[in-house]
Amino acid sequence: MFIGVPLETVAGETRVAVTPETAKKLKAQGHTVRVQSGAGVKAASPDGAYTAVGAEITDAAGAYG
Repeated sequence: MFIGVPLETVAGETRVAVTPETAKKLKAQGHTVRVQSGAGVKAASPDGAYTAVGAEITDAAGAYG
């Protein structure tokens, strides 16, 4: 399954839908996790934290390619 994690666009919102730890668990279950660039920054989870656990960073969370 493809799981996309979008960047939050609501002003003042600092949460992210999937943390790097959750992305790691989803990858271990065989899912493909794509995170929109910058999605976790306000939640103290930079792009590198996601790539370190195997998630892909994309321009748009739902992008297939």
